[in-house]
Amino acid sequence: MKSFERPRTGERAVLVRLGLGTPVDSEDLQEFRALATSAGAIPVATVTGRRDRPDPRYFMGSGKAEELRAAAEVHEAEVVLVDHALSPSQERNLEKLVGRRVLDRNGLILDIFAQRARSFEGKLQVELAQLKHISTRLVRGWTHLERQKGGIGMRGPGETQLETDRRLIGQRVKVLTKRLEKITRQRDTGRQARAEIPVPSLALVGYTNAGKSTLFRSWTGADAYVADQLFATLDPTVRRITLPGGTLVVAADTVGFIRELPHELVAAFQSTLTEAREATLLLHVIDASDARRDEHIAQVDAVLAQIGAERIPQILVYNKIDRLEAQPRIDRNANGQAGAVWISAERRLGLDLLADAVAERLTRFARKARIRIQPSAGAVRSRLYAAKAVREEKAADDGSIELVVELPDVELIALARAPGVQILQAPEDAPCAPGTPYLQSTPVSGPKHAS
Repeated sequence: MKSFERPRTGERAVLVRLGLGTPVDSEDLQEFRALATSAGAIPVATVTGRRDRPDPRYFMGSGKAEELRAAAEVHEAEVVLVDHALSPSQERNLEKLVGRRVLDRNGLILDIFAQRARSFEGKLQVELAQLKHISTRLVRGWTHLERQKGGIGMRGPGETQLETDRRLIGQRVKVLTKRLEKITRQRDTGRQARAEIPVPSLALVGYTNAGKSTLFRSWTGADAYVADQLFATLDPTVRRITLPGGTLVVAADTVGFIRELPHELVAAFQSTLTEAREATLLLHVIDASDARRDEHIAQVDAVLAQIGAERIPQILVYNKIDRLEAQPRIDRNANGQAGAVWISAERRLGLDLLADAVAERLTRFARKARIRIQPSAGAVRSRLYAAKAVREEKAADDGSIELVVELPDVELIALARAPGVQILQAPEDAPCAPGTPYLQSTPVSGPKHAS
């Protein structure tokens, strides 16, 4: 099947960015330029403008479309990259007018993802997202789509090439979906195995190019890929870390977020985003030197809400303080809790403060809860006794054991996810109280236990 979605490396590109209702933001245009160069394009011209609303035919007005066509000819561009989501008809109309391939923002990000994916799972996820994107644009580039199969020995049901292509894409989508479902089951099995021993988990999240992978590499010693480019990391990397005081945690690096991250990509990359959704504590990495850091924080929080991770506790990690000539420090909230840490991952400044802040958040506030452990989860009971977290124990008639344990909130959250463990009574007014996304076990009624 012929592909239209991936520009060849080094193609000359005209960039298009319109301000809808407002002037074009130079920072948005700079980010789009970074996206284009990350895909391997060479920006040779930029067309900007302002409209109250998109034009149904070209997205831009006909005059601006003619300006784009002229710019593409003068600069001998090979592709046009538009920093907006175009409808299939708008994309086709622009291609016909300018005589060059047109790629919208979603298609461009898909292309970058295709270049960055390294694992088998990541490549399958990219291909699935690309096929779903291409399926609405099949008419592009084909001269034989409406040609009926025919001729001597070729007469049949009269299926058009377009219908054949759609059918083949549908079959491939089904195959990829089944393969990804199998990989997801395998990943969930591994995650459940880790959850049998309630080890807290950390997930590094943040705007793309904020320095998550550099921090992950500096902190864990993992051979994580680091580059000054957008979406350098797609496939999740998980490593164990021992914090001050001996607390063992599992840390995961995740894909960077970006303004207007296409929904289909959020849906596709569940493998890396699940690490964030299942984490007990998020490290929200921020480029402290970026003038738009507050806006990027809000955009990351919006994506976290989209994947159901908005209520997981966070520590804000302000990275790249060496560019501000600032010193490492911990910022605390009104309750004295570590809420933000200022570091430089590249120069390894403040990493000790970050480790202290994480250890503090994981161990500072211990609460009592009453749990039931099934006989199959005996390893969890042993682990809790080894951690000196058990306060009371009572055997039930069905062979299960009821325990009163005292653990920090995040460890209670991890414990609730362990197979064979049921939370009978969680601490009142605790972040992990029944009804919140943290507790996977179903609370059951029972007499209140003295705490």
